[in-house]
Amino acid sequence: MIKKAKRYFNTSGPNIPGKHYTLNREQLIKKGCELVKDERYFTIWAPRQTGKSTFFRLLAAELEKTKYKVTHINTENYMEAPLSAFFNYLFRKIKEDWDIELKSTNLGDFQNDIAAVKDRECVLIIDEIEGLNPAYFGQVLHALRNLYHFRTEHCLKSVILVGVSNIVGVVQDNASPFNITDNLEVPYFTDEETFELLHMHEEETGQLFQRKVKEKICAVTANQPGLVNGFAYKLVERNPAKKEIDYNDYLKIEDWYITEAIDKNISNIINKAKQHRRFVEKLLFTAEKQPFRINDDKIKFLFSHGLIKKGEDGNVEFWVPMYKKAVYDALYPYSNGETEEQLQEINLGRLFMTEGRLDFDKLVTGYRTYVKRRGFRYFREKDEQGQWKQIKEAALIYSFESFIQTLLQVLEGKSYLEPHSGLGQSDLIINTGGRETVIEFKIFRDQSRFEKGKKQVAYYAKSLSLDECIYLVFVSNRYKELGMKDEVLSIAGVTVRCYVVFFDEEKDF
Repeated sequence: MIKKAKRYFNTSGPNIPGKHYTLNREQLIKKGCELVKDERYFTIWAPRQTGKSTFFRLLAAELEKTKYKVTHINTENYMEAPLSAFFNYLFRKIKEDWDIELKSTNLGDFQNDIAAVKDRECVLIIDEIEGLNPAYFGQVLHALRNLYHFRTEHCLKSVILVGVSNIVGVVQDNASPFNITDNLEVPYFTDEETFELLHMHEEETGQLFQRKVKEKICAVTANQPGLVNGFAYKLVERNPAKKEIDYNDYLKIEDWYITEAIDKNISNIINKAKQHRRFVEKLLFTAEKQPFRINDDKIKFLFSHGLIKKGEDGNVEFWVPMYKKAVYDALYPYSNGETEEQLQEINLGRLFMTEGRLDFDKLVTGYRTYVKRRGFRYFREKDEQGQWKQIKEAALIYSFESFIQTLLQVLEGKSYLEPHSGLGQSDLIINTGGRETVIEFKIFRDQSRFEKGKKQVAYYAKSLSLDECIYLVFVSNRYKELGMKDEVLSIAGVTVRCYVVFFDEEKDF
């Protein structure tokens, strides 16, 4: 029997441990306490929904158990507010939390008033620091910097600036040289921490998450705290009386996130990606390595908003697979009107083998016929100025996936994208009649990457306990002399069906 939960998975705002399943993250709090004890003024930067607010509240609670008085303010809505409004807000909080009466009217007097207080040790946390009015943003940081230099002589022992943008960059741009700041990274959960969070619900209610569900949540969210809680919350909400939440339950929530949910953080990621659409599409649809250079404006922008990060090889990679899925879906040109054209090449009577498997030879033959007749131009979009929004590679992938989706609609099958955190095309898993098949798309660049792709899709299929996979490669006509052709291989015990689809870079677009 499922017991009534005393707490729940939080999806909005900071956690309240008595109401929400909450990880204490003791080592991280210990590190924050050490910085405060060392009288450091430091920053906490991370994209949205990483648990920053929950963390600094837990840190504040820990500090207040000792000698410190802590106050925190949120300046998110002070972009256009006058300095007097900011002062009123700050001073009210200082009076409530520190029992210090301030009546300064300018930043110089504020510094002097703080410097005069010597009988207590205080910590100031400023959340959403980027939301402060730029007219006095730099002045506030300069005042804090000045207080830092003689902090042993007054009460303000530590200042913590919290934000979504890379604050170190903001500080340098607006108050150079504000070089006394350190940054305390609030990382995503580890797999173990995500399992621990989910186990809190299991222990409290008796309702279990199938291990595969836990693993998928870890993988698709990259353990991003907000998404971990979001997936868990919806799984529990949708299955209140179910003893064990299983993989099919998980897939329904993943589909809900992509097709139904109005999630402000995913919407924000999509909007940011669209601002650098062609670059993002290069990451999605080509195998070209993009070195991670923070001084490249588009890389800095996308990194600061949590879409990409620096991979172990020094190149750009997607950070959160769920965000990659959402961006892919958002860029997809649904309104191309090609369904009727595609249906002409789908003959269901001939598409299945005797054992119920899809006959991919015939499926790809139908697709090639469709491409020869229609090309790829219907999968490209123009902006208001008549310029192409997309790179050509995107149209190739969209074309085949659209063809598959038309087939699945007829068969009442389903598909799910399996994007890894790296770059290049994602694997598409299709499910027809309860049978799953992995399809990987590639655009031919060179023989080495082509051969490597065969092994990658085989090993991925094997990790899913599948005995067959499809490797479809788009090849420009200029490579025809290489003599590439369809082939069937056995790699690591998995049957890999390789298909080559040639295209003309001018005529077909």
